[in-house]
Formats: sequence, C-alpha cells, structure tokens
Amino acid sequence: MTHIGPDDLGTIYAPPTDRVIAKQLPRIDRHAAHFIGMSPFCVLATSGPDGTVDASPRGGNPGFVHIEGETRLLMPDRPGNNRIDSFRNLVTGSGYVQLIFFVPGLDETLRVGGEAKLSADADLLATMIEFGKPPRAVLDIAVREVYFHCGKALMRSKLWSPDSRVARSAQPSISEVIHEQTGQGTPESQEAVEARYKTQL
Repeated sequence: MTHIGPDDLGTIYAPPTDRVIAKQLPRIDRHAAHFIGMSPFCVLATSGPDGTVDASPRGGNPGFVHIEGETRLLMPDRPGNNRIDSFRNLVTGSGYVQLIFFVPGLDETLRVGGEAKLSADADLLATMIEFGKPPRAVLDIAVREVYFHCGKALMRSKLWSPDSRVARSAQPSISEVIHEQTGQGTPESQEAVEARYKTQL
C-alpha cells in the first residue's frame, strides 16, 4: 500500500475557496451563539504532551455550554468514568481544545477552537447546577477560531433520519460488553444500566 505524503496532498485536493477560508472567525458571532444555545451535545478534542489525542463526548440540556461574551465559553463537567483523559491532556499538554457542536435535526455542525483552563471555583460551579447538582469542574475556553461545517458528512451518514435508527437490541448493554472484555463486574441488562444512569447524571 502506498501512503500519501505531504507533497501528494496538493495533487489530490484542490485549494479551498476564499469563502471557505473567510468563514473562520476569531469570535462567536450571533449565528454561532444561536447554534451553541440549541446544542445538547458536542465532542471535545484535546492533545497530550506525547502527541496522543483524546476525543470525548459531552452533553447536557440545550445550551449546556455557557457563552460568556464573544471569546469565552464555559463547559461544565458532569459525572463520567473518571478517566479524565481530556483534563490530563489539558494540564500537561498545550491546553488547546477543539469542540464540534451538534444540534439534532440539523446537518451542519459548528467547530470552536481555543485555549482552555480548568476551574473548580465554588462560586462558578454554583452557577451551573443541572440535573440537581453542580458540576465537578468547569472548562474555561478562550475562543480563537469559530466556523461552521457544511452538512455533507451528516447527510451522507443520514444521522438524523428515522430510517437509519438502529434498534437498541442490536448491541449488548455497555455493562455486558465491558464484562466480556474485562471479566470484571456483574453484567447488567440495558434496563438496569439506564435505571442506574438516571441517578448519576
């Protein structure tokens, strides 16, 4: 197999148009703010000092990522698996993050990049109570770049199409999968997993 090198890229891909370059903004404009306010889900990407990359799903009620002016976002951290790979990357790596926001039903996505720091300030946490409790920490992001992705990827995947939905029974519960993978813990049914999760949001 022949792999593509840096010099090959220009022969395979045409240069981006001026419009594609111009759409990258250094701030959150009203359209980006509206999109973030509707978004209940995003993916957070970070990189560590050794060059490894982590991509982590984040979610909450629509608008769970708070907009603090045109160049600042605050993302509350809710209970997860406590691996904290993203946060280890932040405190030991460059601190630069990328977010991709999704809005159910819309094929476009929004990318936001910036420099992030982690805060556990009690007064700040108290302003972000959701699901009956404050977050454990807040990601404070100084925004440097903002731009919309076209909807082609989601259109090709038919992500929001009812016809593309997979029955939950097509995949064992995550508890059953991890039990088989590790031999640890007691396997739970999907119903038991969902009931337990409802107390841990």
